[in-house]
Amino acid sequence: MLQPRKTKFRKMQKGKMKGNSYRGNELAFGSFGLKALEESWITGRQLEAARQAVTRYMKREGDLWIRIFPDKPITKKPAEVRMGKGKGAPEYFVARVSPGRIIFEAEGVPLEAAKEAMRLAAQKLPIKMKFIVRRDYAE
Repeated sequence: MLQPRKTKFRKMQKGKMKGNSYRGNELAFGSFGLKALEESWITGRQLEAARQAVTRYMKREGDLWIRIFPDKPITKKPAEVRMGKGKGAPEYFVARVSPGRIIFEAEGVPLEAAKEAMRLAAQKLPIKMKFIVRRDYAE
């Protein structure tokens, strides 16, 4: 039986994000939230665009929590550069998001306002999202 050839260097891969989120999957601060239904990388720019959409709609009333942080650097080599000579410089940062992860939480605004604000934020993000409400929430 043939064995796979062992190489001197290991190839780095981007990796798969398998499984659901088991951390950060419940509301912790606010009464309303936006939950991810797919896995993806969310860039810092996408996150900031969504945050601006929410705060504009809520007219800076109430509180907003961002539950993810873009801490993974994505590198890229410049155009028309030959292979080798090391890894490229960091281009941007991303946050890894698994299904079930809470992205935003809000408090201090009416249900309808929070629902519309979260809908606007979800449009700015590249994955399917779900609006959730705390179980013990009463209007």
